[in-house]
Amino acid sequence: MTAPPTLNHLFFDAVERFSTKRAALRYKVDGGWRDISHQELARRVYHAALGLHEFGIRPGDRVAIYSHNRPEWAIADYACLTARCADVAIYPALPGPQIAYLIRDSGATAIFVGDREQYEQVQSVRGSLPQLKTVFMFGPPRQGDDVIPFQQLLRHGAAAEAKYPRYRQDALATAPDDLATLIYTSGTTGEPKGVMLTHANFCANVVAALQVVRIGPTDSCLSALPLAHSFERMAGHYTMLHGGATINYAESLNTIAQDLLEVRPTVVLLVPRVYEKIYARVTEVAMAGGAVSRRVFFWARRIGAGYADLKLAGHAVPLGLRVRRRMVDRLVFRKLRARTGGRIRFFVSGAAPLAPEIAKFFYAAGLPVLEGYGLTETSPLVSVNALKALKIGTVGRPVPNVEVRIAEDGEILVRGPNVMQGYYHKPQATAEAIDAQGWFHTGDIGDLDADGFLRITDRKKDIIVTAGGKKIAPQPIENLVRNTPFLKNAVLIGDQRKFPVLLVVPAVEALVAWAAQRGLPTDDLDRFLEQPDVTAKIEREAMINLRDLASFEMPKKIVVIKDDFTIERGELTPTLKVKRAVVEKKYQALIDAAYAE
Repeated sequence: MTAPPTLNHLFFDAVERFSTKRAALRYKVDGGWRDISHQELARRVYHAALGLHEFGIRPGDRVAIYSHNRPEWAIADYACLTARCADVAIYPALPGPQIAYLIRDSGATAIFVGDREQYEQVQSVRGSLPQLKTVFMFGPPRQGDDVIPFQQLLRHGAAAEAKYPRYRQDALATAPDDLATLIYTSGTTGEPKGVMLTHANFCANVVAALQVVRIGPTDSCLSALPLAHSFERMAGHYTMLHGGATINYAESLNTIAQDLLEVRPTVVLLVPRVYEKIYARVTEVAMAGGAVSRRVFFWARRIGAGYADLKLAGHAVPLGLRVRRRMVDRLVFRKLRARTGGRIRFFVSGAAPLAPEIAKFFYAAGLPVLEGYGLTETSPLVSVNALKALKIGTVGRPVPNVEVRIAEDGEILVRGPNVMQGYYHKPQATAEAIDAQGWFHTGDIGDLDADGFLRITDRKKDIIVTAGGKKIAPQPIENLVRNTPFLKNAVLIGDQRKFPVLLVVPAVEALVAWAAQRGLPTDDLDRFLEQPDVTAKIEREAMINLRDLASFEMPKKIVVIKDDFTIERGELTPTLKVKRAVVEKKYQALIDAAYAE
């Protein structure tokens, strides 16, 4: 499959190839789902692009997009691309000061905001951004707002059609190496850097993805992850359009359960934290259903794991196990498929490791999760599992035209047409990341097995080195700890300490249900979590899956954190990865007290 030279070629080609389809995009308004056809999408992109010109935006300018997922996000992106601008993707939950940094660093002269809340965040810092001339708003503004409504932008563009007879020709004159977007790294270990991704970077990655993960016009995708993230941008936006799938915009991450039932998608892209929550919810329901329900669930999980192991290894499944699997399918797995809409062909997981136990559970339920790996700097896809070549516990084989090798210290190196141009205005950081041979140094530790499947161990900078010199990879341990309905989150601490300490966030609702069955008082949350029976339960759940750890990896103390980590407080990245340095600093007193004991 030949890659289109630019995203503009990809866009115009998709509009023509799928012109008879009912919907390119779907969105929910007033309780009902509405369609936008490919032709209507093209018309709105055309008018938005001309509108940008009419409001003074010129080729080569940067335009920021700061909004939750919605059709206007896609229209604004394609409008910027066809107007030969580069857009700057801003995560919709970022606060004003962080937005100001991104706008200032990128030099964006205009910004699209989604709603009133995002408008106010921009307004709070607008005085410090003299280069920001124009604010466009997707949602309806209030009287007095210093914004240009999106519909006004479209009207200006429509009225100016005669002034731009070469719109399409000019858009297609874009060069493959022209900048398409700036996507800023999440800054888990320092100041965010603007990753420069070109039209060619994305196009190569889209075509490579479709050679491994087949998507076509009969597919329907639920778009729930932020479009500001490279994973959703490439896979859930450009790839879906190029493959012909219909994109349905979830109302939010909190409405996924209902959106799945209404949309009944065939493909869904999510991050591991969401799969963990689905699994925890299924477990919680089973645990609350009484002794018989619990026994059936654990039996189903055991049968499912055995079935998955044999199927994935290519071995024949004995008749007895096939019969038992059909029984647990009727009792447990069929209900899970129904809750996801009943039409899922596969899920895709990225941005962080997925616990193998959860992946096996979904696979046994007939809901395979194709785990992949990538970084913003690689557009982002490096490797992904395929339906016919799925190895749980790995992130699949490298996709076509992408090379992967493992450095002497275990770091994963990547080379290919998907690797970024560099970091915006940061030549030294670019030189440190991409060596003279073109290898991008990912900062991740991993290995390639005998079959060419890539396995991620941890982030190079996250590796804990104890005072005794022992090295501990925290992410696999944290995944094991979270694999229970009674804990929401976990962070392992221990760098330059004698032993590791585990910070855990309890799942209060599940604990309260457990305690109520035992007649324990649950009215005061702080006192509840301090009860000896409850703290013992939390410790048991935290340690139950850690039996196979080496002694130096085993946490010696457990610290309970009442409130879960959030993006708004700066403890999580927009893809729900923990910012370790922030968490450790915030809970330094509790950590020090645990070591002092």
